[in-house]
Amino acid sequence: MHGRDTRAEGARSKPAPLPTARLDNSQRLACLRLIRSENVGPITFRALINHFGGAQAALDALPELSRRGGRRTIRICSRDAAEAELEAAGRIGARPIFTIEPGYPAALAAIEAAPPLIYAKGDEQLLARPAIAIVGSRLASAAGQQLTRKLAAGLGEAGYVVVSGLALGIDTAAHRAALETGTIAVLAGGLDITYPPQNADLQRSIGEHGCLVSEQPPGFQPRGSDFPRRNRIISGLSLGVVVVEAARRSGSLITARRAADQGREVFAVPGHPLDPRAEGTNQLIKEGATLVTCAEDVVNALQPFGRQLAPKPQPFREPASMLDAAPEPLPQVAGDDRARITAALSPAPVPIDELARATDLPIRIVQTVLLELALAGRIQHHGSQLVSLIGAPD
Repeated sequence: MHGRDTRAEGARSKPAPLPTARLDNSQRLACLRLIRSENVGPITFRALINHFGGAQAALDALPELSRRGGRRTIRICSRDAAEAELEAAGRIGARPIFTIEPGYPAALAAIEAAPPLIYAKGDEQLLARPAIAIVGSRLASAAGQQLTRKLAAGLGEAGYVVVSGLALGIDTAAHRAALETGTIAVLAGGLDITYPPQNADLQRSIGEHGCLVSEQPPGFQPRGSDFPRRNRIISGLSLGVVVVEAARRSGSLITARRAADQGREVFAVPGHPLDPRAEGTNQLIKEGATLVTCAEDVVNALQPFGRQLAPKPQPFREPASMLDAAPEPLPQVAGDDRARITAALSPAPVPIDELARATDLPIRIVQTVLLELALAGRIQHHGSQLVSLIGAPD
């Protein structure tokens, strides 16, 4: 599950980065409308931008593409709703950063399902520095919190930004210890939503001296399903994830799995075999995670190759950009070809290249049909280029 081989495999599966461009207000509004439209997830957003060269052209194409996929109507985010969201972000001091803009974290952009948009509040320069995530139990022991503070302080002194999820326990200890050297808190809800309420002062301090990040709009109240989604951003921003204390069914283990899938290093602090809070971390070590007990262990493990994964500031590219380039036209798909691809899909996830092999069709035809089916809400992307059928057309 973990270790160098897994990281190399994850690195090979990274999507090519989208070209960046300075967005004007109309382009930013069109991007947000596209992201908030029905059935447009991270992978579909990337495909639409690649095919149409810009968000407005993609918006114009949504009704026809979803109709071809088997859905008669699709909800498109209105201009008023998008403008209201951007105005709300401005009121709380948050800035939207799209994947196709300079300033979007390069490490996060490299993962397969990078959020098309993140909101950031605070010191955005931290997003361009190499980072390490520290996560662990909400019911952390005193010893676990003490070690977390030492790890976070040591990593900060070594030049790393500390990323965590602002939860109680280990997350809180990590943020507080790294507040002076640089910390990023990734929230599951909107940046104006305080969760947990006990960390209201800490969240305010990070918004002033560190950086708050979320893919959710202002005012969004987090649900249970939003925390695992948040975890992929924690690991995606980081060169590696350190798990300090985690029970066998801890959410921190989800972050560790996300890190391994993204090709990042997984570190774990060993614990006493009789402590339930050590079951998860000890299991990670058995599965190949790097055992660490101090910040130097993390720094030394990353020295040979980790810096190459560090996010770097992205320069503006003007005037040539993907938004100015001619779009790549979608190929014409015959009705029989569309039916063959749909028939080859099932509830079991299958690699996209296997679909092309099974149907004996060009990969671009397969990708086009999958885009149509995604907009119609008929397929699900699972990561690692896997897709499955989830329903019949409406």
